[in-house]
Amino acid sequence: MNGSVEMSHLIGGRGGVIVVGSVTVDVTTFSRRLPLRGETILGDDVTLVLGGKGANQAVAAARAGAPCALIGCVGSDAFQSLVLDGLRAEGIVLDHVRVMPGATGVAQIRVDASGENDIVIVPKANALLDLDHVSEAIHDLAPTSSVMLTQLEVPLPTAIHAIRRARAAGLIVILDPAPAATLPDEIWASIDIVTPNETEASNITGFTVSDPESAAQAARWFLDRGTQTVIITLAAAGAVLTTADGSRTFEALRVEAIDTTAAGDAFAGYLGAALAAGDSLETSIIRAVAAGAIAVTRRGASSSLPLRAAVDALVNRPAAPAHSSPGPPAASWSPTLGFQFRPDSTESTTP
Repeated sequence: MNGSVEMSHLIGGRGGVIVVGSVTVDVTTFSRRLPLRGETILGDDVTLVLGGKGANQAVAAARAGAPCALIGCVGSDAFQSLVLDGLRAEGIVLDHVRVMPGATGVAQIRVDASGENDIVIVPKANALLDLDHVSEAIHDLAPTSSVMLTQLEVPLPTAIHAIRRARAAGLIVILDPAPAATLPDEIWASIDIVTPNETEASNITGFTVSDPESAAQAARWFLDRGTQTVIITLAAAGAVLTTADGSRTFEALRVEAIDTTAAGDAFAGYLGAALAAGDSLETSIIRAVAAGAIAVTRRGASSSLPLRAAVDALVNRPAAPAHSSPGPPAASWSPTLGFQFRPDSTESTTP
């Protein structure tokens, strides 16, 4: 057994990635520090680019080499061409992106000199993504897809419906639970992989996540509710994979962070693309960690997402062995059992 994710239940070349999520215009300001409450400061730069977690993850998956389709909504305003032209340039299928009367979603992002950020999202057209739209789109796209990515920047009932429909279609369901929100307990069993960062994991589970040990503890909250696989990202501390078999830490790559805005989206998009291509779970995480590391070295959201060649080069560079606790090595996946780990793997956990 070579540790590849088993896709034998997927026939007819189902290697595509479906993304159900938000599309925004990102207005990002850069300054040495963020202003205090009531304070005005002078910034250093500003960008206006395609963004939104749905669009960013679709771009990441496409740049990773996956056939990718986006399900979402944009407005009929002046920003419509900016976002749609940007998505088309990446080769993303837009048959199920609808133009709605009114404004396109906007994200206001502030980034300081350390690369840390805060974000205010105004959903606008994203709030109009409804259940019928999602049902029709997944029905059309599932025959050529194997993974569905979604997030929580669209209405919660829509995201929950997308999870259920994708699960029923036999897709690998990956949830990036951002922004963190309270979901019905029963929905977690329909999610194959959940990928919160430390803040989101803390907010959802009630456990303070600050290191790999506390991440593994928080991950049990998701496992207890039926999610098969939990990957909690810890920025410079790497990522922690937890299943019923144990936990394993994937070390972060050392880079100089400039803007962390789209790191999680790079991670999610590359994770989904690698799994759709039939890579093992460990290999997929390694590629996702590398993509996230590259993204933080560049400014902007979609503009920071790396091409496959850059990720390949980083993954293939020599690295020191990882430190890990006994836990899940390579995996196979089935729509009923989730990821099943085999203890005889010798795959590395470090790029």
